[in-house]
Amino acid sequence: MRESGRILVVDDEAQITRVLRTTLSSRGYEVRTAEDAESALAALLQWPPDLVITDLSMPGKSGIELCREIRKSSMVPIIVLSVRGEERVKVEALDNGADDYVTKPFGINELLARIRASLRRKPVTTDGSAPVKIGDFYFDFPARLVRVRGKEVHLTPKEYELLTFMARNAGKVLTHRALLAEVWGGDSVRQPEYLRVFVNQLRNKLEAGETPLYILTEPWVGYRFEPSGKRP
Repeated sequence: MRESGRILVVDDEAQITRVLRTTLSSRGYEVRTAEDAESALAALLQWPPDLVITDLSMPGKSGIELCREIRKSSMVPIIVLSVRGEERVKVEALDNGADDYVTKPFGINELLARIRASLRRKPVTTDGSAPVKIGDFYFDFPARLVRVRGKEVHLTPKEYELLTFMARNAGKVLTHRALLAEVWGGDSVRQPEYLRVFVNQLRNKLEAGETPLYILTEPWVGYRFEPSGKRP
């Protein structure tokens, strides 16, 4: 099955850009490449992509700075590729606008799966009047009503805020810092115990078994919300 969509690949390693251009083009994607952040920002204006894949270490501005610049004007999905797999670096990239992080060397099938997931992702709007169905979830925002697989779930105000923020970013890795800042405010980013308590409370209300289906833990980094459930 051939895919579709525009992908901008940003990397100063010619071999990487060549391999990705060939592989992604063969799958049906339109691909353009840039060797640094400045070229990438120019390409974004001239040829708006559906997805950006960027390295972290590049001449001039880093990949993290590129993510930050892109987020000033665009919500295009961003996948970071890097040889650096430390927790600190992943968190920094995600906190600055990246949607996903793939460590080099990577399997091409893994990358293709991440690309498909990013391009399928559609933001959930929580400020409108129309109810929204996403995966197993039904949200009626004016009524603050949530149903999971047809069953109404009663949530506290903070549980509701946490779940709807995750729903707006379904499929993305959300760092502890981002979740705490959004739901409890900037002064709470150093108090991760809030998050652990409320995630456990949500899981108890949303999940039927012991294995998480909807709120998945990204070890040491944060959580990912999968509204259709991650089932074996």
